[in-house]
Amino acid sequence: MFKLFNKKEKQPESLEEVLGEFKALEKNFEELKEELEKLKKKNFFNFQKIGVVRFNPFKEVGGDQSFSIALLDGNNSGFVITSLYTREGNRIYGKPIKEGKSEYLLSSEEKEAIKNAVKNAELK
Repeated sequence: MFKLFNKKEKQPESLEEVLGEFKALEKNFEELKEELEKLKKKNFFNFQKIGVVRFNPFKEVGGDQSFSIALLDGNNSGFVITSLYTREGNRIYGKPIKEGKSEYLLSSEEKEAIKNAVKNAELK
């Protein structure tokens, strides 16, 4: 992608040649810096915050087979998926999240998954 160090058989012989090499390195460094900034901006919209909560929605039956998982980007936007497990079957719900909130009513487990996702990202 970038040639930072041009391997030449001939070493620079004058101050002008050395300065020319530094100018080329400076240009390459600026290109790398711009590319890194572009990657940072793109990465902001990738999922980078993940929170999971396992729970038992029916206290008299089974174990903690149900879960809520929140997947959020740098704006705390994304979605939360909840799976409710029973002996008769499994139900899965998905809700969009925008800036940490949803237009749909969130269960306490879903709120906890979102909170965990944000908290886990702060620990990194």
